[in-house]
Amino acid sequence: MSKRQVPPPTVVSSLELKVPPVVVVLCCALSMWLTSKLLPTMELPLTNGLRVGVATAMAISGLCIAAAGVVSFRKAKTTVNPTKPAATSSLVSEGIYRYTRNPMYLAMALVLLAWAILLSDMSAFLFVPLFVVYINRFQIDPEERALLALFGSEYRTYREKVRRWL
Repeated sequence: MSKRQVPPPTVVSSLELKVPPVVVVLCCALSMWLTSKLLPTMELPLTNGLRVGVATAMAISGLCIAAAGVVSFRKAKTTVNPTKPAATSSLVSEGIYRYTRNPMYLAMALVLLAWAILLSDMSAFLFVPLFVVYINRFQIDPEERALLALFGSEYRTYREKVRRWL
């Protein structure tokens, strides 16, 4: 962890950092549910017990990863607000951040995968990569630009060592 060095960037596109990631997840989850109800079903070849078990394990894993990310941010006394990366007061590279630069977004993707499995409809899975693409472009890219502006070479080194997702 280190303290802020330079001011954050001020120019972002009109959609960058505007929609909170939780809202994106909820929209994807709702779209997944609607798709599974409105389109012809392409059911997963899993028994109900196995489907529920796998979905539950995946959702719990996602929630644990998210909690680990929040705990690391709290320990570093920095913001967890994803729409204001310029408010970041320190670079967090400990805990879960040694393995992924975006544990909270990874957790959201896991929860969406769990939801798709629970819905037992193959078409629901289409929304998981859409979530990843949206979050990469409109959330993670601007966050990383802000962190690079704030922490310079220290962030560049961290980014080279730790993968974006896993």
